[in-house]
Amino acid sequence: MSQLIGVLGPEGTFSEKAARKYCPRGRLRYFRDFEEVIAAVEKGDVDIGVVPLENSLEGSVGQTLDALLRRDVKIVGEINLRVRHCLLGIGRPEEVKVILSHPQALAQCRGYLKQRFPEVELRTTGSTSHAAKLAQEFSEMAAISDAEAAERYGLAVIDRNVQDSDQNVTRFAVVGREASGPTGMDKTSLAIYLERAEPGALWEVLGEFAVRKINLTKIESRPSKLGLGDYHFFIDLEGHVSDPLVEEALARIRKRASMTKVLGSYPRTGPDE
Repeated sequence: MSQLIGVLGPEGTFSEKAARKYCPRGRLRYFRDFEEVIAAVEKGDVDIGVVPLENSLEGSVGQTLDALLRRDVKIVGEINLRVRHCLLGIGRPEEVKVILSHPQALAQCRGYLKQRFPEVELRTTGSTSHAAKLAQEFSEMAAISDAEAAERYGLAVIDRNVQDSDQNVTRFAVVGREASGPTGMDKTSLAIYLERAEPGALWEVLGEFAVRKINLTKIESRPSKLGLGDYHFFIDLEGHVSDPLVEEALARIRKRASMTKVLGSYPRTGPDE
């Protein structure tokens, strides 16, 4: 039986497109937000979930990172998807008074919207496909969504490639309940919390990777929500959690950090795969 995959709905989201790329024969179940997708994986309601981790224009997706930190799930794969936004609607461009889309999509098209529709009201929706569905109702409404959503929801493509850069790529995480084994070409994602960090504490943590020549591909801080200036650090590195050098580095880090969570080790992909 094919895998049941949780994605953001309704039909036609970029999450669905990423899921189809990862598992073409998979069956899809749609959810209202990324938190619901990851919760469904944890509960066993779906086999895996596909959620966005970061975008090349707008950075990390906070809701996904927060859910991965809280939930008992693992990242088991990644998908890099080139994102091409279109402006969709049933009316003429000069009729448009409201443009709808997911907050990430609106942000990725900020320059275009400011130049082309400076007076138009922008409204956020739960997903790009939800925006397309709503845009069926009035000629004064348009949606930023995928071109395929135009056919699905009976809309015309008013304008194509409206994102602010052609290098618009979203990295999606495949989330499961069981950890992936090593392949020899892996990436590991971590979350680290340094409670009341002393001067140089983060430098010492990063040094554990440097002295072992473990390449870090990403590091960022995200508020812990425990107080101003208090952060979780999210780190991606090359290698699998079972690799001896990675194991050694993590053992040293756990002695200093208040919390070290392995979010997952999984096969890494190239930038356009």
